[in-house]
Amino acid sequence: MKVSSVNKMRLLDRTAIEQFGISEILLMENAGTAAFSAILNEFGVKERTFLIFCGTGNNGGDGLVVARKLHSMGGKVKIVLLGDAEMYKGAAGTNHDIITKLGIPINPIMSKKEILLDITHSDILIDAIFGTGLTRDVEGIYRDVIEWINYSGKPVFSLDIPSGVSGNTGQVLGCAVRADCTITFGLPKLGNILYPGFDLCGKLYVTHISFPPEMIDQKGFKIAINDPAPLPERDPNGHKGSFGDVLFISGAAGYFGAPYFSALSFLKAGGGYSRLASPASITPFIASKGSEIVFLPQEETSEGSLSLNNKNRLIRLSEEVDMVVIGPGLSLNPQTQELVKELVSAVEKPVLIDGDGLTAICRDPDLISRRKYPTILTPHLGEMSRIAGKPISEIDHAKTDFIQKQAKKLNAILVLKGAHSLIGFPDGRVFINLSGNSGMATAGSGDVLTGVIAAMFGAGLDPEDAVRTGVFLHGFSGDLAAAEKGEDGVTAQDIMEFLPDAVRYYRDSYLDILRDSYQSIYQI
Repeated sequence: MKVSSVNKMRLLDRTAIEQFGISEILLMENAGTAAFSAILNEFGVKERTFLIFCGTGNNGGDGLVVARKLHSMGGKVKIVLLGDAEMYKGAAGTNHDIITKLGIPINPIMSKKEILLDITHSDILIDAIFGTGLTRDVEGIYRDVIEWINYSGKPVFSLDIPSGVSGNTGQVLGCAVRADCTITFGLPKLGNILYPGFDLCGKLYVTHISFPPEMIDQKGFKIAINDPAPLPERDPNGHKGSFGDVLFISGAAGYFGAPYFSALSFLKAGGGYSRLASPASITPFIASKGSEIVFLPQEETSEGSLSLNNKNRLIRLSEEVDMVVIGPGLSLNPQTQELVKELVSAVEKPVLIDGDGLTAICRDPDLISRRKYPTILTPHLGEMSRIAGKPISEIDHAKTDFIQKQAKKLNAILVLKGAHSLIGFPDGRVFINLSGNSGMATAGSGDVLTGVIAAMFGAGLDPEDAVRTGVFLHGFSGDLAAAEKGEDGVTAQDIMEFLPDAVRYYRDSYLDILRDSYQSIYQI
């Protein structure tokens, strides 16, 4: 499913009106009718009491349509108007006139005591205050109303997006409504899908409000929810090399977990041949836990990290494998960091760079853009900040724009790890991944991800599909672990141990898993 920015949604509205003759009042009617249907489905209508908070823009106009529909179906409706009714224009003005003639109570904002009394005597609250047009922090009476809504304990239904959430970033602008359900119009907005907005939406509905498919499918909409590829069938006559042969360059003194999790997760997710090049002194300790890995002990520095002297040997090894993973737990030793840079430039195979490998390329990101072979980077926000030379706050407030620009600049596939990880490609496409949970914010989780992505490449997927599927399966495995253990106790070991189940379920029930568990958006 495509995901839209606020500006692109405004463009869709104009196109619908100007090119297809779908009038503004019809679009508003369709939005309100769909919202009414969702309310009917979630809460019921007849003999229920609804308090609708309406702003004076089109979001408020949508609320007026909902009020009319609820009234016609036997609901008891009262509207609280936040602003001057004279500000209603066009379709919103027409609906205000209709509401007035129908005699539905519509009153300006009253005292706190009166509002709280109305909230107390209502069954359901409907938020039609701001919609997606909000660009500054919520203040004054608007903030008070939102706080009263949140403290009420009543079921809350938001129109388009919970008021106070940025439609472009999902960030909270001062304060925001916490909805039980939200219906968004046309397409989901970025703020509906990115955290914390996603969490504030509750159950999410979407209605296309009669937009024709050719509008929604146009190439200008490059952001979508991650719906990864199905896995190719395994060759019943295959050998270990048939399912991927990957070299992991990883580990240093004190960093035993990263090489272990990355190299063994590759096997747990279906990979065939996992080679681990790590410092000789730590190899026996990793081997005691992961004996299925093929170990390639390397010369090390005085600090116990990989020596630059290993360069030629590692380049020769890279020629024998399908993919090279560089970086998990390598340390920041200057000699090792130089080794990473020289390997990235010299290896003529797909390369995945993570962890300390990302720190090495931060000093010269052009190393990546100059590569002729596919490159995958898997940074978290801090690592992305170092690669781009931008503050974390700047990236966090415009993630999709940022990852689009950086993937193009670096000519690389980027995975910005976090809640709803973003996957960016050099052509501007961005996919928002919905699998995973907060329990996965644990040491070693990212190392497991590198192994899973490598396994998907070994399974026969091209690099782009391998990344999309690997990110999804990593999150899915974490969800299986959390379902059994609870999010608080999930470790990287748990995520890794659930990988075989995650892959099996994904193979057996691919469509059901995507539709029932991770689309999470109900269409009307």
